[in-house]
Amino acid sequence: MKSTFIKSLATIVVGGALIMNCQTKQAENTTTAAPEQNLGGGESTVKDDLSQRNVVQVAVGSPDHTTLVTALKTAKYVDALSNAGPFTVFAPTNAAFDKLPAGTVEGLLKPESNDALRNILEYHVAVGVYKQENLKDGQKINQVNLDDVVITNKDGKFMVNDANIVATVSASNGIVYVIDKVLLPPKK
Repeated sequence: MKSTFIKSLATIVVGGALIMNCQTKQAENTTTAAPEQNLGGGESTVKDDLSQRNVVQVAVGSPDHTTLVTALKTAKYVDALSNAGPFTVFAPTNAAFDKLPAGTVEGLLKPESNDALRNILEYHVAVGVYKQENLKDGQKINQVNLDDVVITNKDGKFMVNDANIVATVSASNGIVYVIDKVLLPPKK
């Protein structure tokens, strides 16, 4: 009986020390967190300079996509496109936006045009990764807004609808195709 009591006491002491040790380690870990650490926000607020950039970071890092980034921020799509995806993004350049009739971009960025802006942006994104080597002439790809774009391949040059694909950039959560024209969804 005495040995059972000693074994039980030893178990309690060892178990208690283990719990105390775990609590101490947990306390150490919480106190070493950076005081400026942002605990709010979505995926776009995560700071990581080591991993491959996601589709939003690719756009943000490009001086040719400032209009697209402004549109994504206005539509509040930065967090959604920073998530795991995978996404295929057809990213119009600033010059592509400049081809739209005067005042179009400014009008789309107004709060009352949010639905139209979101529809246009969603027409530039597909769920899934469509690598260029797998694209086929005449292939239809359903976009996030539920309309299809059509891929064409003429003499090795790829287009989406009537926009040329001028560059391809891999991202951690998909692929970005740089295009020279803004894709406008079909009118319903």
